[in-house]
Amino acid sequence: MQSYREHNIQELPLSSLFFRQKAERFLGENGLRMEELDVYCVIENDSGEILAGAGIRKDIIKCIAVAEEARSEGLVAPLVSHLISLAASRGISELKLFTKPENQAIFESLGFHLLASAPKAILMENGRGLERYCAYLRSMRKEGRCGVVVMNANPFTLGHRYLLEQAAAQVDTLFVIPVKEEGQRFSYEERKKMIESAEENYFSQGFAKNQFSWAGKIVVLEGSDYQISAATFPTYFLKDLSDAAETHIRLDLDLFQRYIAPALNAEVRFVGSEPYDALTNHYNTIMKELLPQVVEIPRLDAISASAVRVALDKGSFRAASALCPETTWPYLLADLADRALRLELDTPGKPGLVGPDSCGAHKDMDYSTMRKGMAALRPFWPRMAMAGSAEQLRQLGIEAEKAMLEATGGVNTHRGAIFCLGLALNACGDSSKIAALAAQICGDNHSRGARQIALDGYRPLFEDWLSYYASGAGELKTLLRIMSTLDDTCVIKRAGAEKAQLVKQEALTVDSMELCGRYAAEGISPGGAADMLALTIFIHSIIS
Repeated sequence: MQSYREHNIQELPLSSLFFRQKAERFLGENGLRMEELDVYCVIENDSGEILAGAGIRKDIIKCIAVAEEARSEGLVAPLVSHLISLAASRGISELKLFTKPENQAIFESLGFHLLASAPKAILMENGRGLERYCAYLRSMRKEGRCGVVVMNANPFTLGHRYLLEQAAAQVDTLFVIPVKEEGQRFSYEERKKMIESAEENYFSQGFAKNQFSWAGKIVVLEGSDYQISAATFPTYFLKDLSDAAETHIRLDLDLFQRYIAPALNAEVRFVGSEPYDALTNHYNTIMKELLPQVVEIPRLDAISASAVRVALDKGSFRAASALCPETTWPYLLADLADRALRLELDTPGKPGLVGPDSCGAHKDMDYSTMRKGMAALRPFWPRMAMAGSAEQLRQLGIEAEKAMLEATGGVNTHRGAIFCLGLALNACGDSSKIAALAAQICGDNHSRGARQIALDGYRPLFEDWLSYYASGAGELKTLLRIMSTLDDTCVIKRAGAEKAQLVKQEALTVDSMELCGRYAAEGISPGGAADMLALTIFIHSIIS
């Protein structure tokens, strides 16, 4: 057997199906499965067979495996050392890793220390992240009996509020820890703000049946990678009841019992019952087995975050908002604004516009650029919905435009959408309020066309486009309808007023596929119509 020193450590290009399947086969042969990874590094023999492999996802080393015939060759240490160096080159100095319990000594020799253990796996790290987080938790300690709720709140519902109400009634202080995990429908910051807003606007004023102040009784803490996250419990987000999920449940709860609860001096952990989701229900069962005191609170019937997300997918603010406190509503509106932009962008066959099938008439932007612009705007939508004045809304628009340009490298992907959706978010789709806001905000920085249609309260939208879209016409046909009636300043600027009038005529008389090729060649892009399509979709989701 050759020494590992005679083998090069190489990165498998996981974007290639061939190499990804090769890694999956190797992991499967060694009792593991492929997880989401940024990098997977391997050592191969002369025949190209993988002898050892290890991957990294953000700050987590995982998918470590060694072929049975090479387990005496000491291949893990150089692989992990390579990943530590790779992470350091990317600015990541502290790492966590999953491994089997029998490998603990190997990783301790590489500077890792144990965080949590389960029968089939352990979680380790080589930094002091948990130590710092526990120091923060100790600084938040309160006197008396304390309890903890770990809450995803994706988004925060009336059911979550009920859970906090019932739990807070049983302790002197209730600590709420939001799950700190990105890549969900609502970002960590959004979910944390939803919980904080509910606490500030409801719990601090007393519950419906208890007319005394509960101010300070519920404390919303910062989340971390040390509660249900990709670090402690990645299979939670896969909703998988495999052996891997069982292991991750036990790791997550072991870490909570060893460090989080003692740091807060918390005696009890509260959970909501889960009759629908098998994985969460199993998590609750094991929690009651492992933790000294767990109180399970029956959930409110038919109220769940998943039901809210289904309603949002269908574009129904009415159905989603019925399951959430008013403090969550701005975030529901933000999600629907993002949905409207996404539906517009994802519509194929749009003449002259960027879509999933074409860059249209644009040479400075593509689908990816548009998505970057949308992502940069997402944090501003709830703030616009909550803006308390026209001036505050205007300033948020300026900040949103700056963030968009930074994200896209200076490309204007959504300036018009910032204006029209910002007005609609703040006015919640009320045409008269939109017109009043527009009158206070509009200045020379907006084109006459955009300004005038806003000052009219988007009359064509409410009188024509909205009902046409609601009839089931679909996004493309509604876009063409808008193009046929809108004096699109984007077209006027690019092609002139005469050509803009021809575009209006052609929108309903010429096949859209023919227009796609011709408008792309002629540089005609009906961007104003695209903005109005997104606005129509958004207004429809509010009032339908």
